[in-house]
Amino acid sequence: MGITQKEELIKLREINVPTKVYNQKNKEKSWRYGYQRDYDFVVISRTGQIGDLVEIQGVKIALPPVPEEIYARHEDPKEQYWERVPVPDPIRKIKSSDQFDKQPNVFKLRWDAYIDREFDRREEGFWFMNNGEPTYITGSHYMYLQWSKIDVGYPEFRYANRVLFYFWEACKADSRSFGMCYVKNRRSGASFMASSECINIGSISTESMIGIVSKTGSDAKSMFVKKVVPININYPFFFKPIMSGVQKPKTEISYQVPSTRITRKNMTSHSEEEDEGLNTIITWTNTDDNAFDGEKLILLIEDEAGKHTKPNNILNGWQVAKTTLVLGSKIVGKAFMCSTVNALSKGGEEFKKIYEDSKSGERTKNNRTKSGLYGLFIPMEYNMEGFLDKYGWPVLHTPEEEVEGIDGEIIEQGAIDWWEGEVEARKSKPDILNEFYRQFPRTESHAFRDESKESLFNLTKIYDQIDFNDASLADLHTARGNFAWKNGVKDTVPEWRPNPKGRFLISGWIPSVERQGAYELRNGIKYPVNEHMGSFGCDPYDISGVVDGRGSKGSLHGLTKFHMDQGPVNEFFLEYISRPPTAEIFFEDVLLAILFYSMPILAENNKPRLLYHLKNRGYRGFSMNRPDKSWAKLSKTEKELGGMPNSSTDIKQAHAAAIESYIDKYIGYGDENNGRPEDECGTMLFNRTLTDWSKFDINNRTMHDASISSGLAIMANQRHMYTPKKVQTEINVNFARYDNSRIESALNRK
Repeated sequence: MGITQKEELIKLREINVPTKVYNQKNKEKSWRYGYQRDYDFVVISRTGQIGDLVEIQGVKIALPPVPEEIYARHEDPKEQYWERVPVPDPIRKIKSSDQFDKQPNVFKLRWDAYIDREFDRREEGFWFMNNGEPTYITGSHYMYLQWSKIDVGYPEFRYANRVLFYFWEACKADSRSFGMCYVKNRRSGASFMASSECINIGSISTESMIGIVSKTGSDAKSMFVKKVVPININYPFFFKPIMSGVQKPKTEISYQVPSTRITRKNMTSHSEEEDEGLNTIITWTNTDDNAFDGEKLILLIEDEAGKHTKPNNILNGWQVAKTTLVLGSKIVGKAFMCSTVNALSKGGEEFKKIYEDSKSGERTKNNRTKSGLYGLFIPMEYNMEGFLDKYGWPVLHTPEEEVEGIDGEIIEQGAIDWWEGEVEARKSKPDILNEFYRQFPRTESHAFRDESKESLFNLTKIYDQIDFNDASLADLHTARGNFAWKNGVKDTVPEWRPNPKGRFLISGWIPSVERQGAYELRNGIKYPVNEHMGSFGCDPYDISGVVDGRGSKGSLHGLTKFHMDQGPVNEFFLEYISRPPTAEIFFEDVLLAILFYSMPILAENNKPRLLYHLKNRGYRGFSMNRPDKSWAKLSKTEKELGGMPNSSTDIKQAHAAAIESYIDKYIGYGDENNGRPEDECGTMLFNRTLTDWSKFDINNRTMHDASISSGLAIMANQRHMYTPKKVQTEINVNFARYDNSRIESALNRK
């Protein structure tokens, strides 16, 4: 087995292939490099045989089988770890192909076998013994470790980089993928690995271009000059084509002059065909949404993609970049996109959208992800300098026994323990803490945190809740689906129907069976029976479609309040954020939900079609009146339909204050202000709503549907707080007073 039991990021999977087929194809060495549609996995083995099947972030990858002979630097398992394979002195002294060609034939024949073996390792990958375990690295990873000289010398072997190169090789092999979108932590070495791939791919490709883009043009140039060029200079003569121009170029590496060491075939002689050269260029460009537009690339490096600032937009730029990697519908190039993440308002938001659209399990009709890329996130504890043992494995917790680090130093603390200590030290400074989370993320939500000064609400509590949900697998405590009428007959009994693609997301709580779909009938109008338990808030829309195909979504939230019945208290139990094909479907969804839970709804009435839908079907009693006015003060339309305008400054402020108060009381961990224990976290399960709260802008609420509806649900439960107070006016009656001290009374004017 090439995968150990301690692997966490690499998950071993059962190969779903009939044994007879598996054995036959391995015997014939007929497994094809690339995506296997019949078995839904990607073969990265170049030998025609496969061994373990692993899964990395949803991508299933077939590795080559463990060979009989495996390289080991030492017989003792404890002394088996990655060490650069020694380069023979005679080879090290040869600086160019011409110099090699001038050597005696005996010399060349002697070292041809060594050179041939290096070509095999470059193509097929490399196996070595690591602490007694057979360990496979891809050809690209081998070229990075063995032949890519970086700022500190040659790289060390890290488990996290092994994961990355497995994933990257799968992206290259998969005909459905445009490449990789990698969310990284600071100083993970991703830029050096991308630079290594520039030279690895560029030096074996003909008639091709490789492009580099970064957050600014100067950053792209710096990567090219300080990382790509030095790797090229230090490549061994048998891998390096001869260049035109200077050896340390500032703008491009041009493999225009013929090389005598492109293939094994030409190792001892030139041919006329070789005189044409590779005609391959590696270059960088200034950062722009139209970078490399019109070019055809075999490799695009998108470095620091999460840090593009206005007017540049990585989301727009990627749409252009994709066109440089295709011919017709065929993907002919790959993108290596990597970055730590800026604050959302400084480029992080656009990068986050690309990453979220890169989930390998969510595909379009063309069998590609929405972005075309495959997303990869590796938590910081797996790739943190100072916390890697000499075998390249991360030391997660403080070791009980002495552990030697990859740098020869003793590791006295675990990466997670160090991280938690740094977090504790920054808790009183939210902006500094959020920046630390983005630089050294342990979860995806850490990586995409925003600056607290950009948020109206308490970001620390919101993100603590998101982190808690991620760690406790909140999605296991929710269910997705739709509501429908029993037997398809309207206004009978609403039913819950699970559906992984459903529009509703609900928590585990639902009312008791006898209360589901129940109502009271008063004067022919239906009223809810669970009003004492909670309410709904809704941000509706009226128009089915808009010209550009966008438009806000319909949003609905259900929230319980304090009650003495069975069920949760002050907890959101339903989230709906969707835009069905027609507005009528949305209206019916809302009706079904409020009837199923039999709770009232407070909806915005500036888009009244939803409220007319409820009234016309006999559910006016479910539509709450605006709580800030008495019945006598309501307009004719408000009396007819209910609802709340939610447009005046006072209502906007009250709405935001309601969310703010709820967050302080029930979101994140307890503190002295909300009376909950410090180790107790809230039970808000809906990360999409939490994320919307984190970005809520009271002056631009159009795109915050979830915040609008959830805030209305909170206000509905607290409507007593907004009830107008009756003003007690004193009646001052001034009676006339007379002076009767004389014979005739006189008016006393004092």
